[in-house]
Amino acid sequence: MRPPLTRRLLACVSNGLALLVLTACAAGGGGAAGNAGEPAGEAATASTAAATTDRAAGTTPEWFVVADGRSAALFALLAGVSLALANGRQVPPSGLALTRARLATLVRAGVLLVIGVVLVLLGTPVLVILPAYAAMFVLALPFLGADRRSLLLGAVTAAVVSPAVIFLLTTPLERGGASVAARLTGMADPVELPMDEFATGAYPALIFLAYVLLGMLVGRSNLGSVRVQLALVGSGTVLAAAAWGTSRLVLDALGPDASPLMVRLASAAAHDDSTLEVVGNCGTSIAVVGVCLLLTGPGTAAGRAASAVLSPVAAAGAATLSVYSFHIVAISVLGNAVVWYPESNAVLVWFIVVALAGAWLWRRFLGRGPLERLVYSAVAAVLGPAPAR
Repeated sequence: MRPPLTRRLLACVSNGLALLVLTACAAGGGGAAGNAGEPAGEAATASTAAATTDRAAGTTPEWFVVADGRSAALFALLAGVSLALANGRQVPPSGLALTRARLATLVRAGVLLVIGVVLVLLGTPVLVILPAYAAMFVLALPFLGADRRSLLLGAVTAAVVSPAVIFLLTTPLERGGASVAARLTGMADPVELPMDEFATGAYPALIFLAYVLLGMLVGRSNLGSVRVQLALVGSGTVLAAAAWGTSRLVLDALGPDASPLMVRLASAAAHDDSTLEVVGNCGTSIAVVGVCLLLTGPGTAAGRAASAVLSPVAAAGAATLSVYSFHIVAISVLGNAVVWYPESNAVLVWFIVVALAGAWLWRRFLGRGPLERLVYSAVAAVLGPAPAR
């Protein structure tokens, strides 16, 4: 049995919107460069797969700041939403169902890791996020059977404890000094350990776990309720404003002579991965989810019209693993100049048009995306067909 239409639209439209922003940041538009589903069973993989690099380098269009650092967070949160929808929805799985859910998620993580490594080997400027998402899936395994209260506690813990511990180990305590990690490894700050997707990578899974767990909490809510949708928008707006406002006030109070550690802890800038940035990103992410649900509600003529208009975006969101992977392959074929030295937004427009048209046509005539089929087949090969629900 598929999730209700509202939830399918959430997974597809939210994914598609974030995918377009991420593609914009990685594929053109003034030099933004890469520093960085299907409903039901395949949604968890599809949600995560499109999160690509949205770090800017060179001369970046000013409008990219709207997405900088927030698009990858949105995809991590959507991964959690999809994990919840694929595994019990509002009722966490238990017993044999929980065991199967964990094994299926582990298989998906393995496929993401393999695809991610292949994309990394292409040598594009994009910091491929798929290996980090594989790590996030592994970290989320103990929480697949958790209730909403436990998910909230886990998300808060990951958002508060993980940045604090990682920053204490990787940030100099005083100006001109070296971090604990630098002294232990002999590497220069900022220390990035080879193949480390958990703490020192571009998308540290121990911190991004907060987004995944919050997404699982959202996915276990009654997403068809207008009250819940409005609550997501309202609480998300408050969280974002409070986090970034608090950061600004604390940084002003610290002054220019503050230690690097204190500045990093208080910052909420894009990709700082501080507690305040995580809280702010959580706010914008759940607000986007709420807005998408409100816009595409099937109970009104306006919602049905919005769903029709957004069908190409939803198609891209239903095949995010494929669209994400193929856009990196396209960058590899076209050359890194499409990322580093675009002369106009034409490259960006072409990437978006091809992604939307290709995804819509594929979904219209062939259904599940090609790499989504690969993931589905891998899970079925290991665990057998999913039992009827």
